Amino acid sequence: MARYDLVLRGGQVIDGTGAPAATADVAIAGDRIAAIGRLPAESGGAEIDVDGLAVAPGFIDVHTHDDRALLSRPDMAPKVSQGVTTVIAGNCGVSLAPMLAGRPLPPPLDLIGSAEHFRFRRFADYVAALDAAPAATNAALLVGHSTLRANAMDRLDRSASEREIEAMRERLAEALEAGAIGLSSGLWYAPAAAAPPAELETLAKTLHPAGAIYATHMRDEGAHVLDSLDETFDVGRVAEVPVVISHHKVAGKHNFGLTRRTLPRIEAAMATQEIGLDAYPYIASSTVLREDYIAVSLKILVTWSKPHPEAAGRELADLARDWGMSQEAACARLQPGGAIYFTMDEADVRRVLAFEHTMIGSDGLPHDSHPHPRLWGTFARVLGYYSREEKLFALEEAVRRMTGLPARRFGLTGRGLLAPGAYADVTVFDPARIIDRATFADPTMPAAGIHLVLVNGQPAWRDGAATGARPGRALRRQQMQQEARRSGS
Repeated sequence: MARYDLVLRGGQVIDGTGAPAATADVAIAGDRIAAIGRLPAESGGAEIDVDGLAVAPGFIDVHTHDDRALLSRPDMAPKVSQGVTTVIAGNCGVSLAPMLAGRPLPPPLDLIGSAEHFRFRRFADYVAALDAAPAATNAALLVGHSTLRANAMDRLDRSASEREIEAMRERLAEALEAGAIGLSSGLWYAPAAAAPPAELETLAKTLHPAGAIYATHMRDEGAHVLDSLDETFDVGRVAEVPVVISHHKVAGKHNFGLTRRTLPRIEAAMATQEIGLDAYPYIASSTVLREDYIAVSLKILVTWSKPHPEAAGRELADLARDWGMSQEAACARLQPGGAIYFTMDEADVRRVLAFEHTMIGSDGLPHDSHPHPRLWGTFARVLGYYSREEKLFALEEAVRRMTGLPARRFGLTGRGLLAPGAYADVTVFDPARIIDRATFADPTMPAAGIHLVLVNGQPAWRDGAATGARPGRALRRQQMQQEARRSGS
């Protein structure tokens, strides 16, 4: 009689700790890894020969805007196709909940949906919707500061009053009670740009007793990036909470090379407080269409436009020429819209990726009509291009940045490692073939080299296609904390 539901036979096990790969069998029973080692023949109800392939923990995408995609595109093909089994949603101050009916929806909230999608009055209602209609991936959820502001304030171009901050704090507390893992901010964006540090510090203090985190798209990633780092560190210190710096970069032609100063600043702060950071492996960013990015970008590619959907995929400069106007005028004509901005230097990108504390996050925008290729390609690009071809770090280290490191940083108990008793989130890939195929011209091509992706023990991607299974779970902070206490981790 079979002892296990599934045995993966003879693969190169990369366990997520950074340890060297080792040949072993991996047995799965239910939603857990049951054993790793040399296992008896025919001990699995199903057995798969994975000789020559890598067997790793499912990848954790620490920076996503998948809040609505989890409900509207539940096969999560852009993610499971590249080995991702868990997403962190609600980043950059933008979360789908909580949102009161009839409130205005300022950019960049429209990156993840229109007014009808923001239908969850309480964060608990959103979590319940994920429970009722699971996606293919697990999801851990942040509450967006800009979403809280849009609920509480009549105008967003000013600091919040004490009454408004209290209203935000109450909704944040409700979200934490519902299982949110923390608060995110997007201080670069208009809805939060007027918020002073004291507003963030007051809200972040609500996180401390809950054991939650603060993740931030900082106020500036260009010439004033060092000041923004100091502001970020201060929020974490004052509130006594862990901080995650989102998509760390230096943007703008005049700021190339500044990572030589930002990374030592981050490392020094890590000596006295809990700080993490993530990055994506591209020299281009993507967000709402903004006129002020024209001057600092090498090139701008339109990803969507409400009045001109035919512009998606075209360069702003070409559109401006065809329309006989300046890029600034073309930008105004396309609003509301989104764009990809080529604003970074490859040497800076490599420097951040090589930093041993950097996690990997796609920052993909799943609802763009012509998305940035990072949505479909991030993890395979790190493994295939930066690790195998460019040798920026070893394969085992690349996997650690995607699994064990983020699981520990975000408190995802039982995930991110291959070990008996851990959840059976598993990615099987060919280390000699894995590579991103999504490009700026053709951005929705699935990665090559991903053979099998299991989420909680169930196949979500197999043989180049989504299986249709939806075994993902909404990961509640309290449950993960309880598991950690029980396991002594």
